[in-house]
Amino acid sequence: MSVIIRGVIGAVIGAAVGFAIYKFVGCRTGACPLQANPWIAMVVWGVMGAMIASGK
Repeated sequence: MSVIIRGVIGAVIGAAVGFAIYKFVGCRTGACPLQANPWIAMVVWGVMGAMIASGK
């Protein structure tokens, strides 16, 4: 499998994990930016998933 395809799959899985963390863990006060905003959580976890999956 290509490194690009693995990276894309990892990014999608990471974004899903980020959304799940936002949805089920969350942040009630809004003081934790990674858990208070679903878009930020999905981007950060998506990048982490892509990096892990592509082996970089």
